Amino acid sequence: MAHSLDLSRRMALITGASGGLGEQFAKTLAEAGAAVVLASRRTDRLMVLRARIEAEGSDAPAVALDVTDTTSIKAAVAHAETEAGAIDILINNAGVSTTQRLQDVTEDGYDFIFNTNTKGAFFVAQEVAKRMIARAEAWHRAPMWAGASSTSPRWLGSRCCRRSACTA
Repeated sequence: MAHSLDLSRRMALITGASGGLGEQFAKTLAEAGAAVVLASRRTDRLMVLRARIEAEGSDAPAVALDVTDTTSIKAAVAHAETEAGAIDILINNAGVSTTQRLQDVTEDGYDFIFNTNTKGAFFVAQEVAKRMIARAEAWHRAPMWAGASSTSPRWLGSRCCRRSACTA
């Protein structure tokens, strides 16, 4: 597949890379030349994807990541940068769902979904953003974020996350 986008000097961290959209993001970014780091709880599936990407000529380090655990997040992001360099692109794709009907979801089940899909995504983005901001400040550049800039009020990021979580 020919790509008009050259990502040859970019590094992408893909959470939830063990299947579905995360797997496709990883393959597409690798084909466009990005260095990709695969992250997921299901490391056995990451190894299969890693082998496929490496068979196509790209490197694809894999790292275990549980987005519901901030210690795991910090360790995985640090490992990703050790393996492949500074993160330029974050595909914050880790997520879970349920096949239960709305009236059958328990509080524990809801907490698991929310902690993975919302809280986990927030803290992965936060950890990556801290590193991006530190690099930008070292180069005296102001990073821009979707929906907010570095000059936005400090509380805006958490407010945006809360508002997104409440949108049906």
